[in-house]
Amino acid sequence: MKAINSIRMGGVDVLPLVEGGKGVAVSNGLTAGAWAAAGGVGTFSAVNADSYDSEGRTIRQVYSGKTRRDRHEELVAYGIAGGIAQAREARDVGGKNARIHANILWEMGGAERVIRGVLEGAKGLVNGVTCGAGMPYRLAEIAKDFGVHYYPIVSSARAFSALWKRSYSKVSEWLGGVVYEDPWLAGGHNGLSNSEDPKKPEAPYERVRKLREQMRAFGLDETPIIMAGGVWWLEEWSDWIDNPELGPIAFQFGTRPLLTKESPISEAWKQRLTQLQPGDVLLQPFSPTGFYSSAVRNDFLRDLEARNERQVAYTSEPVGEHTAEFGVGPRKRLVWLTPGDRARAQAWTQAGFTEAMRTPDSTLIFVTPPNAQEILADQVACMGCLSHCRFSNWTQVEPDFSTGKKADPRSFCIQKTLQDIAHDGSLENNLMFAGHNAYRFSSDPFYSNGFVPTVKQLVERIMTGR
Repeated sequence: MKAINSIRMGGVDVLPLVEGGKGVAVSNGLTAGAWAAAGGVGTFSAVNADSYDSEGRTIRQVYSGKTRRDRHEELVAYGIAGGIAQAREARDVGGKNARIHANILWEMGGAERVIRGVLEGAKGLVNGVTCGAGMPYRLAEIAKDFGVHYYPIVSSARAFSALWKRSYSKVSEWLGGVVYEDPWLAGGHNGLSNSEDPKKPEAPYERVRKLREQMRAFGLDETPIIMAGGVWWLEEWSDWIDNPELGPIAFQFGTRPLLTKESPISEAWKQRLTQLQPGDVLLQPFSPTGFYSSAVRNDFLRDLEARNERQVAYTSEPVGEHTAEFGVGPRKRLVWLTPGDRARAQAWTQAGFTEAMRTPDSTLIFVTPPNAQEILADQVACMGCLSHCRFSNWTQVEPDFSTGKKADPRSFCIQKTLQDIAHDGSLENNLMFAGHNAYRFSSDPFYSNGFVPTVKQLVERIMTGR
């Protein structure tokens, strides 16, 4: 394996190893501090992060507001308090010279308010902010205001070019690096564009080469690119290291830190990671953000897949082939289906999927009565955890705080499921984010006989190779 040398990032020399931020409450201050103490860049998630009471117990995020706007304000307050708590822990664990980053999603509800509140309340504790899941134009301005470096997460040269021209060129001195997140391999939300096929992955080298080419055109020859998604052993990336065509490169590890002593996920979750097989992580379109995302294909995702398959188009009056009457709801209000779709709908109803729910795309999905009750209850309980949510039709934009579209029952409440699984909830009935290389836990000799390393042991092994 090639020698791994330090890299200049954010004005200091660090190992080219970056911990990937994982929300909700999964990348925390303990993991970030330990990773930074080992010489890399630690990253805690500032996405609905945990905060603690005076006894050190986790404060569960319970909402009492009567309206979505009220609950949204509670969410922002929880987010700021949690981010500050994790920043303090990361600094305590990592030490004064540790490089600590905070990770946010630009599409999370109140993103700018939360990260500004965290940086204000944790002054001097955070060195950088990474941000993806959207086009974070204002990230540079926030970084400048607080004197921290910023690290946008992009999946193409075109996306970075748009950010640079609109905003980042004005605050280039605080650009610490650019994270290239492979949209086919990374865990969590993925930046696939409308022109990219989720079923036809593209090799990352050429895409990163184009990103470097674009960055050089902007005078960013020495600004590091951080490769995220699919990174396991560094020797598998030896042609990237010290490659003049790519320039300075660092590597981000998101999935591997899940299986460490410091990782806050449950022991059952850690055990499940060691049992995954190739193909067990699914790139799927169900997220209420509208983005594709990668997660373990469990009962939760299988239910969403089946829910979306039990779907037919309808019209409010007879049109074209839509000539077959079908009654919807308790009052059996008539809609019109094609004769073939009516036969399918009747078969689903007879199988127990008796509730037909309307979608914004003039389709009906068929679910059981308990499923319908849960979907409606989750939509009503919305706390505005996203800037725009297709599941509940919330938007944080005034004056009506609505997307103007019907709530979409084909999606789910992402805040509910991520909070539950992060706090020892069911592994089968919640969203379990993971990168597509997670199956390698089961075959990597490093994890033989159930071995779970500390963060320090993991970083040392990455640095020395297999």
